[in-house]
Amino acid sequence: MNDLEILLREHLANPESGWSMGSFGAIAEFHQDDGETAVIDLADELKRATRRGAIAIDRRALSAVVPVAYETLSPKRHRWSQALALCLPADAARRSARSVLTELGPDDHAIRGIDRTGILFDMGLSLSQCDFCIRTSDPKLLARLRANLGRSVFDHDNDAMPAILVAHPHRVALTSLGRIEVYQKIGGPDTGGVSPPGPHTHVLPKLLRSGRTHSANAPIPEGLVPLGYLHPGNPVIDPMGSDRPFSAALHEGFQALHERYGSEECKDAKRSVLAAVSTGLPPACFEIPSSRFARSAVRLALRQMEHVMSAAADVQGRATLQRWLLVHEGNLDNTDDDAPGH
Repeated sequence: MNDLEILLREHLANPESGWSMGSFGAIAEFHQDDGETAVIDLADELKRATRRGAIAIDRRALSAVVPVAYETLSPKRHRWSQALALCLPADAARRSARSVLTELGPDDHAIRGIDRTGILFDMGLSLSQCDFCIRTSDPKLLARLRANLGRSVFDHDNDAMPAILVAHPHRVALTSLGRIEVYQKIGGPDTGGVSPPGPHTHVLPKLLRSGRTHSANAPIPEGLVPLGYLHPGNPVIDPMGSDRPFSAALHEGFQALHERYGSEECKDAKRSVLAAVSTGLPPACFEIPSSRFARSAVRLALRQMEHVMSAAADVQGRATLQRWLLVHEGNLDNTDDDAPGH
């Protein structure tokens, strides 16, 4: 068992940690509440299921996985997002990229045995690294889906998507890393217009049209494709996406991950600005990095330093830091929100 597998095993048992698999514009997320009962808990197989969803990670794939830890700016100046992307080279990550609704047959590899008689349908979203599927045994939905095989679910006269939204079948994101299954309802009219807490999915046609494998705000090295993400507990955002009191423990935990798996460019930028502030260098004398990701790293470091200083009641340090924040916190170009996997 390698270090990455040990890390993933620890986070599977941690309700603070969330998970996602999919692509830019189509994502399946797995979350669990503190104290939520697991109906399947196979730590040695990296499988976990609750009554709301499930995740399985293929241990055999981990030897080729390249983990990339990164942070991104939030449009809200006191927040940021963080993740560990689990990447493979593009060729190894590639899936079928089907562009039309396609029946795949019984889901023999469903995480729960009870679901293995359900029929899988690839929705045909043309995703290079994920087969984004639905699974159902509902006769009415099966008939409607089979009547629309070979067509795009986004065709204006295709009634498959409306039928899916009414029936709420299981959603299954299949990648070369593993799978996430979501059993809860699809966010929409039946859920008050919002995604339900816990495991859920998003299919966003506007983002799908970009053809991207991941957000442009994620510093994924060229040639790699993220298949899934671990979202460790965020020190300023709770699992429901609301503000939380700053958690030094969660912050330090992710900084250790970032030091191990983050890009050297971003780590160097954070170290440089932290040293400059600590030594009393005026903001005007600091050389702003030319790289977009390094510039973001500088701003992230300043935001994080403000929380650390506030927690330590460092009034003088915060006063100094405000001059830096005034210089570096301009208009953001980040269009992502703070929800994991978006």
